[in-house]
Amino acid sequence: MPPRRRQPAPPAARNEAAQLADRLQQAGYTKRDIARIIDRDPSLVSQFYTKNKGAAFVTALREVLTAVETGGITDLPELAAIAARHTQRRTTASGARARVRGKAVLITPTGSGTGRVGAQAIASGSARLRPLIAEAARRGLRLAFTVRLAKTAYVHPSGSRTDSPGIRRDVIQRADHTEERSYGSAQTGGFDAADFARRVNAAGGDVTAAVHRWLVETGRIHSDAHILHLEIRTWRPR
Repeated sequence: MPPRRRQPAPPAARNEAAQLADRLQQAGYTKRDIARIIDRDPSLVSQFYTKNKGAAFVTALREVLTAVETGGITDLPELAAIAARHTQRRTTASGARARVRGKAVLITPTGSGTGRVGAQAIASGSARLRPLIAEAARRGLRLAFTVRLAKTAYVHPSGSRTDSPGIRRDVIQRADHTEERSYGSAQTGGFDAADFARRVNAAGGDVTAAVHRWLVETGRIHSDAHILHLEIRTWRPR
C-alpha cells in the first residue's frame, strides 16, 4: 500500500505564513520564488501548508508583501534583502542561537571548497551552492565546475579543443548516455568566483540557470539542454 501523502490545509484553516504565501502567489510569485526571498529550501514553503510551519517568517513575509503591494518592488534580490532584515534565527531554551540542519559552507584556509547537487536540488536552482559561490567571491577565490548532461546536449564532441576540456581526461562518459565535462582548473586558472556570483545574482539566485546560461552563451550546450549534475570547486589563486 503506497504511503499516504499529507494534504494541504483548507484555506480557512491555514496559518498566517501560508496565507501570506498565498497572497504573494496571487501577486505572481511561485513557492520557489518565496523560498528564495526568505533564503530557505522550497520544501519549507510547502510545509507552511502541510505541517503548519512558517511562524518565524511571518514578519518577513508581511514586510515583503507590503513592499510588493504598496512599494511596487518586484526584484527578488531586493525582496530577499527586505526579508533578511526581519528574519530571526530560532533560539534554544538558554537563549543561544539554534543550530540549523544542513551542510555548512566549508572553505579551507587554502581556499579549497566543493559543493555537489543532483537532480532534485538542480530542479530548485541548486540553492545550496549559492553560499559557496558567494563566500568564494568574498574571499577572491577561483572557481571551476563540472556538469553532467545527455551526450546529445553538448554542441561539441568530447575531447574537442573548441570546448574547454580539450582533452578526454576531463570528460567522463557514462553508461546511461550522459557525459560529465569539467570547466576550469587550477592548471588553466579557472574562473573568477566574483564573476560567477554576479551571474547567480542576475539569475535571481538560481545557480543552475546561471551555469546553464554561461554554457549556452559560450556555445557549449544546446539551449534546451538540461543539467543533471553540478559540482562547484574553489581554490585560492597563486
